[in-house]
Amino acid sequence: MLRSIGAVLAGLVAVFVLSLGTDQVLHVLQVYPPWGQPMYDPGLNLLALSYRIVIGILGGYVTARAAAQAPMAHALALGIVGLALSTAGGVAMQNLSPPWYPLALALTAVPCAWLGGMLHRGSDRAPLLPLRDA
Repeated sequence: MLRSIGAVLAGLVAVFVLSLGTDQVLHVLQVYPPWGQPMYDPGLNLLALSYRIVIGILGGYVTARAAAQAPMAHALALGIVGLALSTAGGVAMQNLSPPWYPLALALTAVPCAWLGGMLHRGSDRAPLLPLRDA
């Protein structure tokens, strides 16, 4: 049980650290407005969504890799946690972004975690293109 909680927590920590770290870099570089100010620019929100999708997939992979058994179930558990946290965050910060952005974060949480679990599943199998001896 502790290993299962740890696997989901590892994926969650990876997602938080990488997401907030990337956000911080973009704030420091003044790509994003200062923390706490609204960001309504669709291009900036698409940028944030794009790297959060990649990070969400990575979080699903980390979770699946850390799971002792049933890696896909653990990745999906991370997705469900991500869905809940994204929904709560969207409600709490509804005036800081366009309404589609938190909705997109919530709707992509489970598919991203699933993709991460699938990537882990694929890494356990033979390579897609077998290497041949020269």
